[in-house]
Amino acid sequence: MSDRRYRGGAIGRTGRGNYGHGLHLGLAGADAVDLVALADPDPQGRREAAEAVGVERTYEDYREMLNKEALQIVTVGPRWVDCHEEMVLACVDAGCHVYCEKPMAHSLESADRMVDAAERAGVKLAVAHQGVYLPQVQAAKRMLEAGHIGPLQAIYATGKQDHRGGGEDMIVLGTHLFNLMRFLAGDVAWMSAQVTVGDRELRPGDAREAAEPVGLIAGDRIHSCFAFENGAAGYFVSRADQPGNGECFGLELVGRDGRFMMRGGAPTLIAAYPYSVWLPEDETRVWNVLDLETVPFADGNRLAVLDLIDAIEHDRQPLSSGVDAVKALEMVLGAYASQISGARVAFPMSDRTHPLARYA
Repeated sequence: MSDRRYRGGAIGRTGRGNYGHGLHLGLAGADAVDLVALADPDPQGRREAAEAVGVERTYEDYREMLNKEALQIVTVGPRWVDCHEEMVLACVDAGCHVYCEKPMAHSLESADRMVDAAERAGVKLAVAHQGVYLPQVQAAKRMLEAGHIGPLQAIYATGKQDHRGGGEDMIVLGTHLFNLMRFLAGDVAWMSAQVTVGDRELRPGDAREAAEPVGLIAGDRIHSCFAFENGAAGYFVSRADQPGNGECFGLELVGRDGRFMMRGGAPTLIAAYPYSVWLPEDETRVWNVLDLETVPFADGNRLAVLDLIDAIEHDRQPLSSGVDAVKALEMVLGAYASQISGARVAFPMSDRTHPLARYA
């Protein structure tokens, strides 16, 4: 626990991405942070958000807040990505460490600019992929590294597969899964993918905006294959309008000697199957829900802020850093690049513009 005190500020945008998944609540819940100011251009939204976290000083313009308040940690909360780069760069210019909502950006070039600016300024940039901060995920990673299911061979990721299935599911929710996959398996060497609309291959003109501005998307069915540098394989699938109310959302990790199952992008259920293969005639071979310390998704923001503080004080990258968010975004956009080119896509991708913007 830190002995230092930090001056915190929150940026929201009511009606245009709001406060995302409550990043400012995590800032308010961190004992080492005094949340002293909040900015939101909408008067009612600003007032309600300030009352929720007990902030007295509020601003219509976040730039004025940054100029006047001598802040050290700021949350960039809106879900819409059209404002992320502008807000993050303003915080970095003010010398603030940043905790930003996901998805980080609409393109790799935009995300790269944020990461480069933070590195030049010597400030830390964390992104709200809350799953990696949860104690149950940390425990599962330790078990994986200790060999509980043997050497990792593959990770199977499934999107939520609701009405957003395909491209929107991949960027809005799949980014959590991709960040978890990298947290557990390391960097991706290359990927390939198929993106389809109905029963046909993607065509020029299929690119569109999502329900919220999170960058161009396409397709209602996506199958991606990843080759991790450690030799493991990864797979992601998302199809629109599948049954099950999104209960399939999550990961299955396959090792030589067993399997782990994680449900949710910030998993609250983790189970183990300590056998290499399922045999239906053997009723003793069952999944066992692991008895792990578990905290809900909502507490992930507080844990992320605490990790950001530790990263500041020990000069390391946050567990879900801007660099990690760029690499998760690469796993999203690489699907389009592979579909368009009909070939493998090597990482890091050399062209940092959005593949669908070039294809349209």
